[in-house]
Amino acid sequence: MLIVTGGAGFIGSNLVHELNAHSLTDILVVDNLTSARQHLNLAGARFTDYMDKAEFRRAFNSNSLGSQRIEAVFHQGACSNTLEDDGAYMMDNNFQYSKELLAFAMGHGIPFIYASTAAVYGLSGPGHFTPTLENERPLNVYGFSKLAFDHHLRHRLAAGSVPIPVVGLRYFNVYGPREQHKGRMASVMHHFAKQIRETGRVRLFAGTGGYGNGEQSRDFVYVRDLARINMFFAQIGPYAPAAGASRVKYQGVANAGSGVSRTFNDVANALMRVVGPAEIEYIPFPADLEGRYQHYTQADLTSLRDLGFAEEMTPLEKGIEETFATLAQIG
Repeated sequence: MLIVTGGAGFIGSNLVHELNAHSLTDILVVDNLTSARQHLNLAGARFTDYMDKAEFRRAFNSNSLGSQRIEAVFHQGACSNTLEDDGAYMMDNNFQYSKELLAFAMGHGIPFIYASTAAVYGLSGPGHFTPTLENERPLNVYGFSKLAFDHHLRHRLAAGSVPIPVVGLRYFNVYGPREQHKGRMASVMHHFAKQIRETGRVRLFAGTGGYGNGEQSRDFVYVRDLARINMFFAQIGPYAPAAGASRVKYQGVANAGSGVSRTFNDVANALMRVVGPAEIEYIPFPADLEGRYQHYTQADLTSLRDLGFAEEMTPLEKGIEETFATLAQIG
């Protein structure tokens, strides 16, 4: 059995669908469906069980998940609202819960692959997106909660007390299908496409943070690439060890992005080739994002490559084409 926490969310549901594409269906999906629309992300997916997050947390802490062999835990579940200011909730949900789940995985010899975030880098500029302490300055409690767990893992790795494969993946700006439930936290691809269809215009931020109109630049990574990276480090599906070969003990914290920074103007123009023509309108930068917004990101993939993942990432234009082809199929 495979466990996917946050399995009805954006990245988690795409991971479930990618597992299915490789005939992996014995999956326990864990999530909190308070926002019931998230169930649409799992339309057509195959999995064997579902548990509410709170029920799952009680079960693994009491060792009552059952006797079925667990092949890997993909810990994608978290509060990812970068504007959430309830620090106690964020630390329990993103830090303490992760610590408890890691302890469970270590106690049962289960590979543990988890979602960290590029938000740990805060306002870092070009050349400062390597997973090192001097670059880690999160702007919000979301980034801090994720960094705290990265620190916890690093401490345990340095002490030699982690007997299992464990990899933390610092996701950069993820886009792809199945994010319609995220509201304001959805990717700019989702928002720009909606604007083009509804108004024939696309609104980009005017010059801010030292960047020109629409020239703020991000590392946009296709969600299917992240699914492949998760599967690689868990060594399942096409990445399973050959018969008789032992499992590699991958361990560490690595960036998971495209390795290329592209401007919002680039994104708008790529979208227009798929969704249709539109007029670009530059709007004032929102006051509530001042000091809380990354104007530039670009993953340094050295850490990812050093851990062993050598596959190429999907270029922005191809990822956008695949995203809308998938959306057309799923309705």
